[in-house]
Order: sequence, then C-alpha cells, then structure tokens
Amino acid sequence: MNYNLITILGPTAVGKTYLAAQLANHFNGEIISADSRQVYRRMDIGTGKDISDYNVDGKTIPYHLIDVIEPKEEFNLFLFNKYFYETFNNLTLCGKTPFLVGGTGLYLHSILRGYELNKVDFNETRYKELDEYEITDLSEKLKKINPSLHNTTDLLIKERIIRAIMITEKENDKELLKKSDINSLTIGIWLEREEIKKKITARLKHRSQNGMIEEVKKLINEGISFERLNLFGLEYKFIGKYLNGELSYNDMHQKLNSAIHSFAKRQMTWFRKMEKEGIVIHWINGANYEEARQIISTNYSV
Repeated sequence: MNYNLITILGPTAVGKTYLAAQLANHFNGEIISADSRQVYRRMDIGTGKDISDYNVDGKTIPYHLIDVIEPKEEFNLFLFNKYFYETFNNLTLCGKTPFLVGGTGLYLHSILRGYELNKVDFNETRYKELDEYEITDLSEKLKKINPSLHNTTDLLIKERIIRAIMITEKENDKELLKKSDINSLTIGIWLEREEIKKKITARLKHRSQNGMIEEVKKLINEGISFERLNLFGLEYKFIGKYLNGELSYNDMHQKLNSAIHSFAKRQMTWFRKMEKEGIVIHWINGANYEEARQIISTNYSV
C-alpha cells in the first residue's frame, strides 16, 4: 500500500514521543504533534512536552505544532487541521517523512478519517447568547441540529457544546479547509493497564516535585484565570483548584492521579473505536524501537 504518513499513537505515559523521535531520526522524518495542549506556549511540564526526547544522537529532530499560540488564545480542531496540512505538505515537498504523533483522539481521528471542516468565526455576541442556556438545553439543541454527532464528549463540557453548535450553524457559510489525501501507516503503543497506571503515578510525582505547580502559578500571574485553567483540564484544572483553595494538596494529587488514569482509559476507547471503523493500527508492546522500525521498513517506502 502506498502510505504517505506514519502515525504513532497511544495513551499517555507510554513513550510515544521518544519512540517517534528515534524512528524519525532513522527514516529522515520530522514530527507533527497531535496534542491539544502542547500547542500552548509556557505550558510545558503539565502537558508533557519533554523536549529532550527530540534529541537523538546529538541532534534535535524537528517538531511542529508545539508552542504555536499563547495560553489566552483559542485553539480548535479546524486550526489543528489547518496547521497539520500546511506542515504535512511542506515536509512532503522537502522529501521528509512526516510522523503524526500524539494521543488526542479527536485530532488523530480527524486526520486519519479526513474530516470535512469549515472555519468558524466564534462571534462573541452569539457565544454570550448561547452561554445563557443550561448545559442540558444546549446538549439537546446540539443533538437536534447535528443528529450524526460523532464525538459525544462534546456534550460534557459547556464551552465545547457552544462551539459545536456554532460550528454546525455556520458550516455552510465559511471557507472549507483545503486538505490533502492521507494514507497513514499507523502504529499503536500498548501496555497493560496496571503498567500504564504505575507510569502515570510515577510521572505525576516527578512533575509535581519538579516545577509543575510553579508553572501553573506563573500562568495565573500572567493573567490566566482559574476558569481558563479548568478548561485546559487535568494538571491545570486540579492544580488551579489547589492554588485557588478549593482542594488540599493531598486531595489535588489523588484526584489528579485518578483523572489521568481515566483519561488514559478514554484514549484507548478512542483508538478501539477507530479500529472498529476500519483504521488499521499495528500494536506493539511498549515503545519497542526494533519492532516499530521493522513494521515501517516492511510497509512504508521511504
């Protein structure tokens, strides 16, 4: 099969970035991040950018869609796709092998399934109008205007519901995203659930002791509200609640650890759903370089 993209996916804490950098170094590649939070500048520890993972054999593997916007700015699925296709086309023209790497299921799914997306101007007046409704009313409205809603997580957070409604309302009025045909060789990193939980817990302890709380304090000092931190989710949400006095340190740590475990489980649900839709994922046990390299060497013409 004639592939033009290599995708490395998996739940959090399994070593996606490190493996992808090793593979990109071997196959003359560059990395396109598929992470909904690593796009934000100065949100480094909490999002797990781990920039050192891109250093292979004394050189830095080029990476994209990391540190592209300010935390106060909005990022969405359309912008991710826009940046992805621009980067993908540039890498292809330069003879580089593009690696799409990450764990944000919706972002990965949008590329592998070729979503048709329209740019939406999030009009402040319309947003405020919708914000007056209760979340249950907004959910019902979204279901009515978009019966084929594919991402039910849009129904759990009020801001996402409002944006989904506005996208649906405006979809016929805005410029369609220009995209390329994608045929991805997709490799998934898999570990036993208990092993993932151990890695998540150990990683959280390390990050908590090495600047993650201070990182959130700096964001607050530069004007990021607690409401905004809550929308970033996970580390930023729970540390924000701790700094705001809503949670003790121990409660924050325990709740955050549990939330990340649940997040990893939801990520795997996304990937299994993708497989049911016909997306072929070559699963490997852990970040096994030799196994992944063999899959690429056998299937991908570099």
